Amino acid sequence: MTISHAPPSPVQLDISDISRTSTVPADHRTARVPRWLRRTTGPVLLLGLWQLLSSTGVLAAEVLASPGRIAQVAGDLLADGSLPAAMGTSLQRVAAGLLLGTVVGTGLALVSGLFRIGEDLVDASVQMLRTVPFVGLIPLFIIWFGIGEAPKIAVITLGVTFPLYLNVYAGIRGVDAQLIEAGESLGLSRWGLVRHVVLPGALPGALTGLRYSLGIAWLALVFAEQINADAGIGFLMVQARDFLRTDVIVVCLIVYAFLGLLADFIVRSLERLLLQWRPTFTGR
Repeated sequence: MTISHAPPSPVQLDISDISRTSTVPADHRTARVPRWLRRTTGPVLLLGLWQLLSSTGVLAAEVLASPGRIAQVAGDLLADGSLPAAMGTSLQRVAAGLLLGTVVGTGLALVSGLFRIGEDLVDASVQMLRTVPFVGLIPLFIIWFGIGEAPKIAVITLGVTFPLYLNVYAGIRGVDAQLIEAGESLGLSRWGLVRHVVLPGALPGALTGLRYSLGIAWLALVFAEQINADAGIGFLMVQARDFLRTDVIVVCLIVYAFLGLLADFIVRSLERLLLQWRPTFTGR
């Protein structure tokens, strides 16, 4: 006798089960925390811990003032006009040193990058000088220029020159040779190649060098304003050091950091504006 087996019945799927299953990823089903809130959580927690340690006496005011005290002192310095005046003086020094350093560094990089004889005459000397700490030249600058504004601006200029030179020089020498050949095939003259091919190709490196130079400019300003300064943020810090005012010192450091971030933001905005032609540019 033959026993026949019925074929297995197909698995029946209930459409209601599918409808009850969400196809949205879990991270999208939950309310996402805004990025700005996540990025500010760490600093806010750090400030809260700082204030807690100061309030409980674990962190003495002689060692580091509390955030509340620092905010109060910053308001007082703004109200009496001493902080805005100091910021204006420091900004003038940085602007003068940055302008001179940009002219010198970019000029030397163009001479060294565009001409073989310029490279032979300039590059070796620049590479030798950039290894000398510019802070160590402050006593020499005082002997040469006195104790006025000149040595302060000279220190900032020297700190700005070398990063800008290195990045502009690397940008010029890093231009694609095929672009040069394409320009020559189109009949561009030497100046035309420099204007339409070499300089645009070196612009990303120049802007990167400018960002580095701005960071070093504020660092150089800190040292420069220790040279018998009678105005500026560094002068406020020296006075605060003499009277053991850690609150004023922290306010000045915060101002340095804020001005540095503002300058970096300006350069990054220039990058977004000037480098939109790059195929690899992804900034918005």
